Amino acid sequence: MAVKPLQDRVLVKRLEEETKTAGGIIIPDNHKEKPAQGEIVAVGTGYRNNDGSIQALEVKAGDKVLFGKYAGTEVKVDGHEYIIMKEDDLLGIMC
Repeated sequence: MAVKPLQDRVLVKRLEEETKTAGGIIIPDNHKEKPAQGEIVAVGTGYRNNDGSIQALEVKAGDKVLFGKYAGTEVKVDGHEYIIMKEDDLLGIMC
């Protein structure tokens, strides 16, 4: 099953965070925080302007992005966890 976000929403897959610190200490699963970065999987059609025209989103599928800790709604599709959020919830694109 595929998910296509509507309007100005994006579908994001969280990037896995390192399980070791720089010093080599292994972080157990119950003490890890959810990463606030991910990869765009799919994007909606765009914003609807006041005159009815559609403005395309700035991000595209494949972009690596930063987002807020509590941004979006978590969904599970075919055993994979994703987040659906508005483009406004994105903080930036990683270069």
